[in-house]
Amino acid sequence: MTTVIRQDDLIDSVFDALQFISYYHPVDFIKAVHAAYEREESTAAKDALAQILINSRMCAEGRRPICQDTGIVTVFLSIGMDVQWDADMSVEDMVNEGVRRAYLHPDNILRASVLADPDGARRNTKDNTPAIIHMKVVPGDKVDVHVAAKGGGSEAKSKFAMLNPSDSVAEWVLEQVPKMGAGWCPPGMLGIGIGGTAEKAMELAKEALLDPIDIQDLQARGAANRSEELRLELFEKVNALGIGAQGLGGLTTVLDVKVKDYPTHAANKPVAIIPNCAATRHAHFVLDGSGPSLQTPPNLDEWPEITWEVGANVKRVNMDSVTREEIASWRPGDTVLLSGKMLTGRDAAHKKMVDMLARGESLPVDLNNRFIYYVGPVDPVGDEVVGPAGPTTSTRMDKFTRTMLEQTGLMGMIGKAERGPVAIEAIRDNKAVYLMAVGGAAYLVSKAIRSSNVVAFPELGMEAIYEFEVKDMPVTVAVDVNGESVHQTGPAEWRKRIAESAVKIVG
Repeated sequence: MTTVIRQDDLIDSVFDALQFISYYHPVDFIKAVHAAYEREESTAAKDALAQILINSRMCAEGRRPICQDTGIVTVFLSIGMDVQWDADMSVEDMVNEGVRRAYLHPDNILRASVLADPDGARRNTKDNTPAIIHMKVVPGDKVDVHVAAKGGGSEAKSKFAMLNPSDSVAEWVLEQVPKMGAGWCPPGMLGIGIGGTAEKAMELAKEALLDPIDIQDLQARGAANRSEELRLELFEKVNALGIGAQGLGGLTTVLDVKVKDYPTHAANKPVAIIPNCAATRHAHFVLDGSGPSLQTPPNLDEWPEITWEVGANVKRVNMDSVTREEIASWRPGDTVLLSGKMLTGRDAAHKKMVDMLARGESLPVDLNNRFIYYVGPVDPVGDEVVGPAGPTTSTRMDKFTRTMLEQTGLMGMIGKAERGPVAIEAIRDNKAVYLMAVGGAAYLVSKAIRSSNVVAFPELGMEAIYEFEVKDMPVTVAVDVNGESVHQTGPAEWRKRIAESAVKIVG
């Protein structure tokens, strides 16, 4: 039986799904994060999980983006062979029109992060198109669609290898996960694709992330095949690494591990890992000819009532008057509430500033004794000062760090996840400090921002340099003036604790 699917049904359904997932986490994800929060013993990790849960509820209530990085869109379509399209656009064009409308919706503008000419001019397409689209034709008379929006920080941590047939997939994964650092914003999920060819393994890993979190069900019933055995093994062993929420050290690094496989050549064993971050965003719908398929809002009772409380040892800091003597007293893991004025700057702004310094030119802003926040905010709506404004991955700025510290007098940096050895050396040599904000808590962070003004490079759009005035913005000291990093000490401590606990249980 032939089913007629109208052009607007697909466009409207894609539009609705992308708006929906921008502010609603999947309920299974919320339940898994809350369970991780309840059992977490690391104070720093528990605090990060609390911020993620509070941010999620705020976004659901306010219908604003969970993360400032509203992602690049990936769509999987299974099109029934008995479907007939009432359309004058191609399927790809229909999907991209849905993306365009979703990202430009004036009530909830989503950040345009897609750049054309990726190795050249890197021009923003302004509407987040084109999407990454995978299609297959299958028996049936319906169109089955999965829509996801994937942040760049987690996508950047994807790994691929062509293993020898006799190599252990588990050993390779356990070798790669620590190298991924915390830039993928754990806790999240790992999608693992095994087999096929190089591109098939990557596609399998991405598609695996669309499955619901059900590792506890699998633990209860036991594995029925090799993929499920691998899921159970990796779930236990990855969490035993002690990386923890935001890489601060703790009991939960992954909420689930998903594995998909496909037949492969006798000489090969292609394996891919793609992580999903704390801003997990995906939705599913089916078109059957009856009209658009729209998402059903979840019950907000599914979100736990979590409060974030300021501890007794929290330092309140005025960035307008803080001295280098004061920051020298800060230690890794300390919680700091920032108030006052800070500047912002990401990759493009750093590149422009470093190039200007190399040419002997004056910078458009004075960075001496200032703090810079690595962020590209979402545009504000209504009476907002700024849209969601969570941190971006800091390691991308590592290669600029020494120049910035030594030639501008910059005192501190704020971003997401760990810093690499080059940046840590520069921080230590210049007695600067690096502070970490929680990735996946962008709307919560934005509520601390009292004013926002573009002060340089307006042509860079969301990557322009802003000046924010903030009140009690929560951050963690990640690298102190001596070059000690909580992203090294935290996981090491918790890896040891978890191992000791396992020995006691066995004994």
